[in-house]
Amino acid sequence: MSLLSRLPGSPGKPKFTALALAALTALTTFTTVGPAASPAHAEPEDCPRGYLCAWKTDHATGAMLKISASKPTLGAWDNAIRAVSNRSNLYACGYNEPYYGTSGGWGVGVRNPNPGGTEWGNFGAPSISSIKLVPTYRECDGPAYPEWSVRWDSLSRGSFANLDGNYRSDLLTRDKVGRLWFLPGNGTGKLVGPGWNAMNALTRHGDFTNDAREDVIAREASTGKLWLYPGTGTGTFGARKLIGAGGWNAMTRITAFGDLTGDKRSDLLAVEKATGKLWLYPGTTSGTLGARKLLGAGGWNSMDALTAPGDVTGDGKADLIAREPSTGKLWRYNGKTGALASRVLIGGGWNALGTLISAGDSEYNDGRNDFYAITNSRATESTTGSSCTGADCLLFYPGNGNGTFQQGGWDGSLWYDMTAVF
Repeated sequence: MSLLSRLPGSPGKPKFTALALAALTALTTFTTVGPAASPAHAEPEDCPRGYLCAWKTDHATGAMLKISASKPTLGAWDNAIRAVSNRSNLYACGYNEPYYGTSGGWGVGVRNPNPGGTEWGNFGAPSISSIKLVPTYRECDGPAYPEWSVRWDSLSRGSFANLDGNYRSDLLTRDKVGRLWFLPGNGTGKLVGPGWNAMNALTRHGDFTNDAREDVIAREASTGKLWLYPGTGTGTFGARKLIGAGGWNAMTRITAFGDLTGDKRSDLLAVEKATGKLWLYPGTTSGTLGARKLLGAGGWNSMDALTAPGDVTGDGKADLIAREPSTGKLWRYNGKTGALASRVLIGGGWNALGTLISAGDSEYNDGRNDFYAITNSRATESTTGSSCTGADCLLFYPGNGNGTFQQGGWDGSLWYDMTAVF
């Protein structure tokens, strides 16, 4: 059992204690109350798989309530639950008020999914008046997606990182159960669809279909096929199109780059696992990929992350950023027509960061592309410049417009339960 806890913070930007951050990886999920919700005299081993079971005694004996779906009220069981066993595949969230509310300074009690076990415990609250069953931990205390709020600006906002044309940088994020969410930049989110755990590479930034709308490219893990998801201009996608019939599991660091060849079409980069070679796959007028061209003769397996942040040097050409895990160094490769320039060191200590995120000019509306990163377990206060330590803190690095970035700082949001952000 764990309790969500908050520290005072700015509106809409919760700060979590280290205890709460540590608990975020061990949460429980639930479903709705099914027709077989009538109490029966039983013990924990009698709780069927797929249910949350509850008892009125501290030792999980006597009458048993079986729950397979969220319950906004508990009727005769209100303020009577003393023990629970969660054999569902969902997180179980217990609230001390009806309709999933809390009061009296109590947080949300959470029981982790344990469909194969017979362990029992409690919610850690003095009374339980409603129970929610959800796929991810963060849904116990809010929406399924993190908060992404950036500044609106109609003057300097370009098409980079702008799937819906709303003058805010937007993001896509996949949660651990495979749902893809569109975050338009105003703190809200919209479900794109489920099933995205079938993809083991996701990348965006670039118009591959030549319709002035940003698209997404994804690799299917089971087949090695490469799929193009054409953007609709609303944060959603049209019917997917096959652009790689197979063999793409031999590649890693698949990265939508922008226009490298100078033909005003978006291109794709990928590293060959066996050789460490970096390949360019030029975009075509038909929305497919042309014959690949060698960009780097070897050594690119030494980089564990590639991201294309657009033009960060101010020369009108897209650039590439790469992280070297053996040293923690961050390198910039300036774009040239059909090639990359020699690398330039732009940072150290990046082994404390996990996901690298390119989001365009997101905050200062100064025409300079910015940069983001999500921390991993190595992050300290010196990494984040704040009390947020360990994994899942989103750091913001304002662009200087000359290929470098300012000191990063925590933006106040936490990105646990997310397996991809792009």
